[in-house]
Amino acid sequence: MTNQRSHYQAPGRLTRYLMNPLVAGLTRLGLPLAGSAVLGVRGRSSGEIRTVPVNPLPLDGRRYLVAARGETQWVRNLRVAGQAELTVGRRTEQVGATELTEPVDSVPVLREYLRRWAWEVGAFFDGVDASSSDEELAAATRRHPIFVLS
Repeated sequence: MTNQRSHYQAPGRLTRYLMNPLVAGLTRLGLPLAGSAVLGVRGRSSGEIRTVPVNPLPLDGRRYLVAARGETQWVRNLRVAGQAELTVGRRTEQVGATELTEPVDSVPVLREYLRRWAWEVGAFFDGVDASSSDEELAAATRRHPIFVLS
């Protein structure tokens, strides 16, 4: 049986070498695109801070990070570190991060994430969208880790 958690869709060259650096650069200049922030998390092997643009989702007084591409390096690093920094412009905030493990907690977060950013990340969710059933969204949360920030 295939491990659902091993799902990962690597970024293409255009994303890796043009889009991510562009979005991260604009965000660091204080011009976040669609609510983006730059996530900085300590590498689990190197100990160096690794950065990637993300879309923190504010929902019901909390903020969440959804791994649209699945088991990315930032996900693996964040699990080990348990904390990270979010940067927008000159403001850097230290945050704690706890992974959600229960679909009952994850489904509403994923539904809202897809409602807001399906235009950007919908292709990574294999036809699941904000109007999908709770069961379909719960299955998707097993392939797309979600963290609540504190």
